[in-house]
Amino acid sequence: MVSRVLTADNCAEMRTNKEQSVGDAYCKAWSRQFAMPDRTISPAIANLRERIERLEGGRRRARAVLPFGLAEIDNRLPGGGLAVGCLHEVAGGGNGAVDGAAAGLFTAGIAARTRGKVLWCVTRSDLFAPALAQAGLAPDRLIHVEAGDEKALLACFEEGLRHGGFGAVIAEVAHLTMTASRRLQLAAEGQRAIGIALRRWRRQTEASDFGQPTASVTRWRVSVLPSRPLPVPGVARHRWLIELIRCRAGESADFEVEACDGTGRLALPSEVVHGSHSKEIGRRFATG
Repeated sequence: MVSRVLTADNCAEMRTNKEQSVGDAYCKAWSRQFAMPDRTISPAIANLRERIERLEGGRRRARAVLPFGLAEIDNRLPGGGLAVGCLHEVAGGGNGAVDGAAAGLFTAGIAARTRGKVLWCVTRSDLFAPALAQAGLAPDRLIHVEAGDEKALLACFEEGLRHGGFGAVIAEVAHLTMTASRRLQLAAEGQRAIGIALRRWRRQTEASDFGQPTASVTRWRVSVLPSRPLPVPGVARHRWLIELIRCRAGESADFEVEACDGTGRLALPSEVVHGSHSKEIGRRFATG
């Protein structure tokens, strides 16, 4: 028989091994008792999560977009273009009817690049079809609705968005409250139409309403700029200063562009393309 002499070091080693064995056994027992079962998510739970995300406005599903075709603008917009199935706002700058007309042509150019009919709701009989055709919106695509007042106009706007058969639905409105804009945004969601609230005012004092918060995804302001001088008598292509004042989940910015052509597309002035334009474009995060 071989005898073993116990020393202080041997005792310490035996104690350590025993404590480790007890600890391992305890961890295994705890894991068996409290470990979460490995289960796959049931379809009912997945459907419930999707409904909650939709109600909270946090849908992760990528939206369809309508690109402008200019990287300088599209790169500032989430998804690379104007979100389809959403509400957008467009208004003229401070030069009254002149900038208001430019805002209308900018809106017509957006509508011209969509597919299907375009519903345009107004309260005043001053929609000039030949000018819209120059911006690419052909008369045979346009459905013109004249409402008696703004209350009826908003009702037509909402029904047009819910219809789902239009490429774009446009309404010329002076006042747009948060409640009304939320109804319009909800009506547009899930459809393939772009909703555009073209802000027009009878008096310049009403323009202050444009700064109030709404549920629109983007907010644009269009101002007229001098055209480039020609070497011969004539009128060059119109120029606009387009301000992206608000963009949900994006940045605001300013763009100097040439007006819509016969297909509804904008263009960059030649000096901007070749890099001689020295104006610094202001940047700031848009809230939303």
